[in-house]
Amino acid sequence: MNKILHLAAFAVALAATSCTTCNQQPTEEVLTKQDVDKNVREFVYPLPTAFQVTDMLNRIEAAYIIDICNDQANAERYLTESKRALNLGIYSADLCYASTYNQQANVMEYTEVIKKLIDELDMTKAVDPELPSKLEGNENNKDESTQLISEAFYDCYDYLNKNDRSPVAIMVVAGSWIEGLYIATHISEYTFDNKEMVKIIMTQKEPLDKLMDLLAKYPGNSNVEPLRTSLEPLHAIYNSIDESGISEEQSNNIKVIISAIRKNIVDYNN
Repeated sequence: MNKILHLAAFAVALAATSCTTCNQQPTEEVLTKQDVDKNVREFVYPLPTAFQVTDMLNRIEAAYIIDICNDQANAERYLTESKRALNLGIYSADLCYASTYNQQANVMEYTEVIKKLIDELDMTKAVDPELPSKLEGNENNKDESTQLISEAFYDCYDYLNKNDRSPVAIMVVAGSWIEGLYIATHISEYTFDNKEMVKIIMTQKEPLDKLMDLLAKYPGNSNVEPLRTSLEPLHAIYNSIDESGISEEQSNNIKVIISAIRKNIVDYNN
């Protein structure tokens, strides 16, 4: 099935690129292998990475608040596969947040935490061992750092799926999405008063729809099913938002629910 998806993705990526030039005169531009690989990965990867949210926060000049992220010391205390997978996603979003805001010291710290969890999840082969040094070498190049981290996301997701560990892959994706929304809803005490912040929260409806569809593919899975159940109230709120826009009550409820979901994930005592 994965081979079919990759072939389909390759065809879509190639066709999309070709269509942009089919009615134009030939140019010197050549579609490189790197371009194709990037398009295929972004097509197959189920949700936008957390960079989407953190970049929007950066563009509206929201503050960078390191204390909002998961404490790096907690990584030592996650002992089960599900906790490690979900918090790998959490820390991945925190890495995106730090990278987007050019917080290089935090980027390197989260890279080390993520490497530890990847090792414990037996995913070492999925990630370039030189990633930390490459990030350090590009500490002043945000675009290159973003590309390196995104490549690592795609590689991990692809590796888990190819090794029959799709539920783990979905938990990593879910953790990353949850942390992105958590950061967006908790970066300010006055979220609803900021129209741009509200727009960012509203854009997460479609990714949540996709995430719920992905989680529904594993009914009865002892790790995935509780996660899907915990997200159902949040999904219900998003589905209740009509064309007139989000109400303050809905916004506050999203904030409360995502906080409770995230707290349960990062808490190492349960």
